[in-house]
Amino acid sequence: MTDGVHTNHVDGESNGATRMELVPEPDPDLLIDFTKVTVRRSGRRLVGPVTWQVELDERWVVVGPNGAGKTSLLRMASAELYPTTGTAVLLGERLGKTDISELKPRIGLSSAAVASRVPADEKVSDLVVSAGYAVLGRWREKYDRMDTDRAVELLESLGAEHLADRTYGTLSEGERKRVLIARALMTDPELLLLDEPGAGLDLGGREELVEQLGILAADPDAPATVLVTHHVEEIPPGFTHALLLREGGVVAQGLLPDVLTADNLSEAFRQSIALDHVDGRYFARRAQPSGRHRS
Repeated sequence: MTDGVHTNHVDGESNGATRMELVPEPDPDLLIDFTKVTVRRSGRRLVGPVTWQVELDERWVVVGPNGAGKTSLLRMASAELYPTTGTAVLLGERLGKTDISELKPRIGLSSAAVASRVPADEKVSDLVVSAGYAVLGRWREKYDRMDTDRAVELLESLGAEHLADRTYGTLSEGERKRVLIARALMTDPELLLLDEPGAGLDLGGREELVEQLGILAADPDAPATVLVTHHVEEIPPGFTHALLLREGGVVAQGLLPDVLTADNLSEAFRQSIALDHVDGRYFARRAQPSGRHRS
């Protein structure tokens, strides 16, 4: 190994020759390091090629229409999906070259797929604390006082401490979202992934969730965060970067104010979009045709 580069020797096929494959050392500041990743299923390209990096302390939002590849990209970032081509490095570990069972506890995930597997009769406090064993449905695992105290603290930080003794099946959609985020934070992850946390919420529930996520984004001790959404109204204050997708490809990426523009949104959603930025929040609507006036 020289100058931060691994040197792998690969045997030639017929003449005994040796070629050199240079694999750069992972950058410890990069939690997500995707290089030209693609995902294909049944001959259809779902994602890519995408090159994307997420650094420590960054808060990213991934925006795009249905079918843009947002959830597939997040599944790759949670080590649940491998790229068809390209290189995916998470927390310094390359997918396909590492023990996923050791990698996954370092990544917190809240998604509809996780929510669908939660038993309706699971007590909220058990649902949160059991993330330490990566199980859904507490059984015979043993937890110490430190674990249970942390579960309560996380619920409290998300305004959900009063739900600790309730069962999951009795919660509203907004309450479930907050509880699942608390669970995703239970292992003190280095990376937090939130897949459409505002989906299914009414206006009040969405605004409560956005407020709580804004508080989390402002916490310097919170992990780097990636939030997937269709709607710019769900972007909490304090988010720093954006990745805008269309049909699996990148329209724009970088600092949030540079990426989230009316022109970029119009390209991604293939219609003319007007965008407002008010009190740290974004609001989008279809633009009025030129010359058309409101009555």
